[in-house]
Amino acid sequence: MATKSVASATVRAVKKRILPSRAALVLTSSAVNKIKNIMSNEEAKGFIGLKIGVRQRGCNGLSYTLDYAKEKSKLDEEVIQDGVTIIIDKKAQLTLLGTEMDYVESELSSEFVFNNPNIKGTCGCGESFSI
Repeated sequence: MATKSVASATVRAVKKRILPSRAALVLTSSAVNKIKNIMSNEEAKGFIGLKIGVRQRGCNGLSYTLDYAKEKSKLDEEVIQDGVTIIIDKKAQLTLLGTEMDYVESELSSEFVFNNPNIKGTCGCGESFSI
């Protein structure tokens, strides 16, 4: 059964930027607020948080997925920040180390943005990346 994605995400390569934490993933206050909003929806009942995965897709090879998480698997990483829970799938852990997850809204779009220092290249639209 295919699951519906919770939100869209864009990836940005960050050059020579040192993030303030050694956590697997750091959330901005905007991302925390949006995740709290998503998790307060009726359809989020019974889920513990959001799960970030990675899959083969796009012209550059990989893209992130965001879905509801029912449980944390044995090898998944759990990030708890400011009252929200993010589960990082074991396959996505190495691609996310030192990444900042932000939520950005403009007149044309609203999406989660992964500011990732590990990325070597992205496609023109920012949907897929390579490590």
